[in-house]
Amino acid sequence: MREYVVVLLTAALVTFLATPVVRMAAIRLRMMAAPRERDVHVIPTPRGGGMAMYLGVVAAILVASRLPNLQRTFDDSQVYAVLVAGGLICLLGVLDDKWGLDALTKLTGQIAAAGVMVLLGVQLAYVFLPVADIGTISLGPDVGVPATILLTVLAVNALNFIDGLDGLAAGVSAIAALAFFAYSYSLALDGYVESASAPALITAVLAGACLGFLPHNFSPARIFMGDSGSMLVGLMLSAAAVSATGGVDAQSFGSAASLLPLTLPLLVPVAVLFIPFTDLVLAVFRRTLRGRSPFAPDKMHLHHRLLSIGHSHRRAVLVMYFWAALLSFGAVGLSITGGQVELLVAIAVLLVVGVVVVLSPRARRAAREARAAELEAQRQKSRADHPTSRVRRPDVEPPTVREPVR
Repeated sequence: MREYVVVLLTAALVTFLATPVVRMAAIRLRMMAAPRERDVHVIPTPRGGGMAMYLGVVAAILVASRLPNLQRTFDDSQVYAVLVAGGLICLLGVLDDKWGLDALTKLTGQIAAAGVMVLLGVQLAYVFLPVADIGTISLGPDVGVPATILLTVLAVNALNFIDGLDGLAAGVSAIAALAFFAYSYSLALDGYVESASAPALITAVLAGACLGFLPHNFSPARIFMGDSGSMLVGLMLSAAAVSATGGVDAQSFGSAASLLPLTLPLLVPVAVLFIPFTDLVLAVFRRTLRGRSPFAPDKMHLHHRLLSIGHSHRRAVLVMYFWAALLSFGAVGLSITGGQVELLVAIAVLLVVGVVVVLSPRARRAAREARAAELEAQRQKSRADHPTSRVRRPDVEPPTVREPVR
């Protein structure tokens, strides 16, 4: 654990120190996000913060390669695959931050980066289905390769879709990475995988990079992570999910509850990324039903809806943090504890609290409107009971003017 902490802090420190340099470079290169109708920022803001995050990732991985235990994770090529593919997709994001690539070009680049990651060793080898005694299904290259690429592209675009408020994508990504690290590390503690594992290292590094970038990105943001950051985060989370699933024999788990994270497939990453995945699915359906492209921008994302309900910018971001943490750590907690009743009750209570917090501005507004309507009704009733008549003012004699004494 100490080595993971060192790696996390390294990524956070390097990202934090590199972000101001990247910000100045972005301003010089005119990589600016001009305010648009669907945006919430009102002044041009530099983007391309993903470059600083990638520098933090590289530095942390170099440090990990020199640590006694974590250097064992480099026995295979999975970490190097993430490093190379992450660099490619970060470069694609930088080009988009600078020149604004079209949706088809970005999708092609995402598929290419995911393909490179697969070729270098990160591939979904099998999945476990706990239904009808199916058990573990081995996936050959014909299925495993496209499944891995599809999962990666979905995660990349899901993170890209929620990057709409200051600090939202960075905070949600940090929460997701920490939750998935907790899951990966718990597998090591239970003896299912080695203590030094690729998914735990990848998520620790990613969490550090996001935490190091967040102080510069929280409202009011001085720099945006841009597509270079959101796509890098999505690729690394997808790689960690695929690596974790391929490194554990599902048949060795002792209970159905502990099998939950490995079902249908990769339920933990889906729970970890439930917020961005939900936003992605809703956006695709919404735009398709209106006859628009699924990649056409609009102002109907989840964070926009929170703003329309009445939440402030910062409060909307904190609400999204709460839901991301509840769903991701709740799923991980259930997988670790085997679904204890106490944990289920706690999750249910927090779900109710979350719903109340989300709807509280609407409830307060409805209460104010009801109070105003009641006061207006009382005033009208008072006027009807006591009609007023015009009161004639008494005549006022003009003041007398004394003649001056001669």
